[in-house]
Amino acid sequence: MLIAMVSCKSKKPAAPTIVKLAPTAVDAAQKSRAYELGKRVLNSCNTSKFKPFTSSEATEKIIQNTTPEKITKTCRTFAVKYGKFKDINLVQVIQDNANGTMIYRYKADYQWKHTQKELRVTMNRDNKVSAIKSTNWTDEYQP
Repeated sequence: MLIAMVSCKSKKPAAPTIVKLAPTAVDAAQKSRAYELGKRVLNSCNTSKFKPFTSSEATEKIIQNTTPEKITKTCRTFAVKYGKFKDINLVQVIQDNANGTMIYRYKADYQWKHTQKELRVTMNRDNKVSAIKSTNWTDEYQP
């Protein structure tokens, strides 16, 4: 008679790559920078003037993608759908350990309240904007 013994090693669960942080638990300087840069983009819809990002504020990809023409086109759409931009309010911060970024989720406040918008500002390890996105607000973070 043959008896086989099989053992299984238990694996430690991998550390989560996405961690939700309280807004009060993150670096105040980076939080302030994300707010100012995000607000600059949306506020340009009210002023019709966009101050382009510099290489110390954003990655080259973001600088190339946030042209005055693209901002103006987006602003026209937003003005018709949501009215005048008022402000953004930080609701959640997500730390992505896989790539070392911090994702700041803001609720964007507009003149008309029929749709709640989200502005998502992603800051990289160098404290530069590496992504910026506007979408409809959902309570749960969806990458």
